[in-house]
Amino acid sequence: MRPSLTRTAHERLRQHLHAGDIAVDATAGNGHDTLFLAREVGPEGHVFAFDIQPQALEETRKRLEEAGAESRVTLLHAGHEEMEARLPREVHGRLAAVMFNLGYLPGSDKQVVTTPVTTLQALEQATRLLAPGGLLSILAYRGHPGGREEADAVHEPLSALHGFTLETIESPGPVLFMARKERI
Repeated sequence: MRPSLTRTAHERLRQHLHAGDIAVDATAGNGHDTLFLAREVGPEGHVFAFDIQPQALEETRKRLEEAGAESRVTLLHAGHEEMEARLPREVHGRLAAVMFNLGYLPGSDKQVVTTPVTTLQALEQATRLLAPGGLLSILAYRGHPGGREEADAVHEPLSALHGFTLETIESPGPVLFMARKERI
């Protein structure tokens, strides 16, 4: 049986991340990816997690506290399109990874979804914020209204990015994009 694309993204990131790295969870959701990143960067590293929904940030905070990882994470009540403005200047160009899990927050209002406009803004910023060799992970769900359009909107600029190597992993539902920034 084929592993879930979430598991695939985690496996790829696990091979890439090291203690002391800086990472971003662009869509905190229920905190699963945020906690994963926090564990991978260790106590010496740091994770910045974005979400527009207070409920998502609260769930993420609880998950981090239960795991004893809250000191490694800064939760930001903001859309991922504010990434560049909200991250401290000293981390610009130093991010080891940026994760996106597009769609809606499971167990909440399915009308609140990521959109191509803000996601494309965030992706553009993420490409500038990544360190050489940095990894961009975008998991796009195509089953909800607007999901297929967002996945298609993300694929086009990713496939045209200069200085990045793109891998696309398809499944019947979601699609995973993994883009690595080339080392200079």
